[in-house]
Amino acid sequence: MRFKFFFSLWSVTSSWCIKKICNVRRGAISYDSSDQTALYIRMLGDVRVRSQVGFEPERRGSHPYLGVDFRTLHSRAESAGSIPARRIRRLFSFQRHLLSSRLLRGAPHLNPLHILDEDYCGQAKCMLEKVGSWNFDIFLFDRLTNGNSLVFLTFNLLNQYGLIELFQLDMVKLRRFLVLVQEDYHNQNPYHNAVHAADVTQAMHCYLREPKLAQSLTSFDILLGLLAAATHDLDHPGVNQPFLIKTNHYLAALYRNTSVLENHHWRSAVGLLRETELFSHLPVEDSLSIERQLGSLILATDISRQNEYLSRFRTHLDENDLCLGHASHRHFVLQMALKCADICNPCRPWELSKQWSEKVTEEFFHQGDIEKKHKLEISPLCDSEANTIASVQIGFMTYVVEPLFAEWARFSDTRLSQTMLGHLGLNKASWSALEPEASGSSEEGESEPGRATEEPSSRALSQGSQES
Repeated sequence: MRFKFFFSLWSVTSSWCIKKICNVRRGAISYDSSDQTALYIRMLGDVRVRSQVGFEPERRGSHPYLGVDFRTLHSRAESAGSIPARRIRRLFSFQRHLLSSRLLRGAPHLNPLHILDEDYCGQAKCMLEKVGSWNFDIFLFDRLTNGNSLVFLTFNLLNQYGLIELFQLDMVKLRRFLVLVQEDYHNQNPYHNAVHAADVTQAMHCYLREPKLAQSLTSFDILLGLLAAATHDLDHPGVNQPFLIKTNHYLAALYRNTSVLENHHWRSAVGLLRETELFSHLPVEDSLSIERQLGSLILATDISRQNEYLSRFRTHLDENDLCLGHASHRHFVLQMALKCADICNPCRPWELSKQWSEKVTEEFFHQGDIEKKHKLEISPLCDSEANTIASVQIGFMTYVVEPLFAEWARFSDTRLSQTMLGHLGLNKASWSALEPEASGSSEEGESEPGRATEEPSSRALSQGSQES
């Protein structure tokens, strides 16, 4: 009997340990998903997790660069000591919030979904009251929240739309989901980081408030739009799809060189939804529908399919046949709204737009430096010796941003649309003034228009593929 008791105890303990081990997160994908693609990612594992448990990262392709952890790609040697300190401050910030939250303590409050506690009752709370302003400074908000802008902004918006109560979302699961989403962005990336995700989410909120959308979108549509904006670049490695393909990265093989990054962002988001069981209380078909439609929105941000979506949008507007009473048409408009939010930086006020332009170009040039180091073909726009911030931005604005936002203004001819187009024109003029050769090239363009437009077009589209 004693032997049977200890054997039973050992069996239960072993089962529990195995279950805990099998639920270890590798990257943004959890172990208990039945999805075959997620299973493949889990089998490959994640460099940083294996390094913590004593495994050497194996090569995932034929190029030695693939042994590098993407999370350290953009880190600087001189700033290595500041990263842990920043993470500690962020963890303490969350700890203070959880310990002092009136909601978790069960204390009564006029607002049952109190978001910010005493630590954030100052400027951060005032900023959230103006979260629908197009001049919203996400960099300042991120500093005021100790680097937690994505968590607090998304949480606030979900509460503001009444989605937490409507969909009966568990507060602890929701906060854990948002924290994991924020942590799975590579904040060493100059551009594709959690602050960019927060900025896109804030822009999406501005578009959701536009009259045509506000009158037609359902709560389910709004929930999808906000979640897609928050997760649209999840676990972005800081390099573009062509780089992953030419280095034979395992993600390129996994998704057959098609929308590689977007598929990974989507699957990573699904992994976190399942890991946190955020929608486990909903019927299975509903949670699966959320995952599918979330993927459809995130995949629409693939800039290599820009012309496809833009042509379809233009056709709808020409024929005036968009009916937002139809779920498929509402979903398509959400896709276009997310595409606009993803590349809206040139439409922000100059002070904000300039910072984003510098950050994205820094990320491009760093990729170019890596390609030079490993004797790879340098990607367009990534050669710091052949490009400037101004030339990159002028091309991008002219051939990618302007066509998209011109059509969006046709669809939603509002004050916000005109404001965005106004900022776009002013920012383009500002970059032209900063470009040393701008005046000379413009004079040549007047005499030879075909020659002036050919090269910038291809360069702009190349940048778009990197920003997706």
